[in-house]
Amino acid sequence: MISLFILIIHSIETLAYAVRLSGARVKLLASALSLFNIMVMVSRLANMMQQPFTGSLIDTAPKENALAFVEQQFRIIIGAASLGTLLGILLLPTFVAIFSRAIIYLTEERGSIPALLKKGFTLEYLKRSIKHFHLPSFSYLKGISWRDIPLKLFIINVVITAIYTIGVLSALYATLLVPERATTAVMASGLINGVATMLLIVFIDPKISILADDVINQRGSYLNLKRASVMMMGSRLLGTVLAQVLFIPGAKYIAWFTQFMT
Repeated sequence: MISLFILIIHSIETLAYAVRLSGARVKLLASALSLFNIMVMVSRLANMMQQPFTGSLIDTAPKENALAFVEQQFRIIIGAASLGTLLGILLLPTFVAIFSRAIIYLTEERGSIPALLKKGFTLEYLKRSIKHFHLPSFSYLKGISWRDIPLKLFIINVVITAIYTIGVLSALYATLLVPERATTAVMASGLINGVATMLLIVFIDPKISILADDVINQRGSYLNLKRASVMMMGSRLLGTVLAQVLFIPGAKYIAWFTQFMT
């Protein structure tokens, strides 16, 4: 159940890049951003819902080998984050097509999200959505060269994704390392995820938004935006892999940090 939540969360957050592609494609970026915000809100809500279940793993861990048990379970959860990100990448072409139509419907409904959802979940439109389903092919990546990737931006997104992925998990694991400061360690997760989100907003989102604006204002190409979006998705996937490496060091750092909070 927890792994499924994590998979869904990271799939949604990865597919959020498809919203900007769709907005630039139909030249309705402002409407696309409102849909983007809804997706982010849904993923954050799902993240909040899974936290009590993740915390229950600490409470129910066997006393004799709690560290090993929790580490194994948390690494499975991080693996689910990687699978969710990969799923989002594979569904990119499908959801660019679906979101393009959703954005147009949203403008027709004068910005009414309930009306959009009511129309989108009818049997007729669900059947239409299935017709748009197709996995990415090499032709979809035509014109995209990894040599054009801004290395600095790529690395920053890898690190931010890794921190966001392990924020809660490392904090919970730290409660086993310093049980006398368990509450302090748990509360540190909010600070970690907050910093990661702030870094994402400051360093990553403006770059992609500018590329989308350039497409609409005919100062840039759609290929450049698609290249950047695919690059950011790839860096997210690597970030979830890096999270496996940083998980235990992150927990030890939080445990060490709590020493200065009392």
